Amino acid sequence: MRRTKIICTIGPKTSSYETIEKMAEMGMDIARLNFSHGTRESHAKVIKAIKTINSKGVYSIAIMLDTKGPEVRTGDLATDISIRVGDEFTFLVGREPSLGKNETVISDDGFIKEIEKDDVILIDAGILAFKVKRKTKTDILTECIDGGKLRSRRHVNIRGKTSKLPSITKEDWKDIDFGISEGVDFIALSFVKNAEAVMKLRSYLDKKKAPIDIIAKIESAQAVDHIEEIIKVSDGVMVARGDLGAEMPLEEVPILQEEMVERARALGKPVIVATHLLESMIENPTPTRAEVADIASIVEQGVDCVMLSGETATGNFPLKAISVLDRVARRIEKKQLENKQISLLESNDHRIELVRSACIMANNLDVNAILVFTRRGTMATFVSRCRPHSPIFAFTNMTSVRRRLNLYWGVTTYRIEFSENPEKTIQRAMDVLKRRKLIKKNDRVIVVSDILAGKEHVETVQIRKIG
Repeated sequence: MRRTKIICTIGPKTSSYETIEKMAEMGMDIARLNFSHGTRESHAKVIKAIKTINSKGVYSIAIMLDTKGPEVRTGDLATDISIRVGDEFTFLVGREPSLGKNETVISDDGFIKEIEKDDVILIDAGILAFKVKRKTKTDILTECIDGGKLRSRRHVNIRGKTSKLPSITKEDWKDIDFGISEGVDFIALSFVKNAEAVMKLRSYLDKKKAPIDIIAKIESAQAVDHIEEIIKVSDGVMVARGDLGAEMPLEEVPILQEEMVERARALGKPVIVATHLLESMIENPTPTRAEVADIASIVEQGVDCVMLSGETATGNFPLKAISVLDRVARRIEKKQLENKQISLLESNDHRIELVRSACIMANNLDVNAILVFTRRGTMATFVSRCRPHSPIFAFTNMTSVRRRLNLYWGVTTYRIEFSENPEKTIQRAMDVLKRRKLIKKNDRVIVVSDILAGKEHVETVQIRKIG
């Protein structure tokens, strides 16, 4: 059973009902909708397909809305443009490109004010790079220093500079309202600079009574400088390595990634690592050895989720990419689980102490499973934070909680009806696991709960032998 969760971006290659269902079968836990691409209408069709799949009861795919943010992008192109090192290329603001010339428009009119001579413009997190030679009121004239193919609507950065645009744009608010109306589970907030944007979104969601978790995307030097405050006010963080690598020296990114993962885990927040995990599989059916080593390193760091972007959105081998991620994660986890040490938790919460003790006991006794009963999901997240050896099976009476727990390491969640009689609830859960052959007679399990006494929150830990 894989512990590390998989997030897949849905795009043109994977937007059909049949493909999404196959992705769930292959191991997708969360479907990401990238609002930098597509329309609300196209995303609504994907959401409808996911809800239909979930209604069958076999899968419980969570939905993540990823905001476009204040990003700057190149324009639409009739065909891809091949650009070589040394070629001159012009970025345009406020006027259309001429046919047959090495030109493309920039989506933000204010971009030209931020750019200066000798700045380096990065496309797609550094896939292409251009050095600025000079600028006019409408044109930025550059020389290519890293060549490749320029495609439509590619993301643009200035190396070493953070955009002065607000983290949440007017269009983002419309997308957020759409997400609320569609009942998405997560909002990944792009280009977060500090805690302010997260708190603003939190206030808005609370006002709308929308039970949506906020994932702060860390993709700028400014966000790194405010990482502690961002983690504390978010429900989770995403280390977006592509844009982060565009703003900071590449050699710093692995160190920053490790530090951010460590800090998020210490503060009890789930952490996602994204971008370029299996980039070569957009075109090729097998990954590079370096990509496999990268994934192994990420899993070893104990992240909650790994995320595929172009690999599943536009790639030629989306299902194979999921399979590779699944296999590598399982193999590394198998090695890791030989170490029975429990992760330390920073908290004075008595419930965390209770859960930590339960996980230590589970490891020492080598129990077959940990069963967690939770209405809001909190106790299950505490167990996940400890990274126990035993499988974690969470039971909730809330469908939305079941989906949101997809974000957490090691947690497999089922929805059941809770009885006023605690014993009936436990037996109901055990029957679910027996039917799925996840536990059997004479197995030992640990039961962790904060809901067993009717609606009263009474925290308990029990050791049970399956009859």
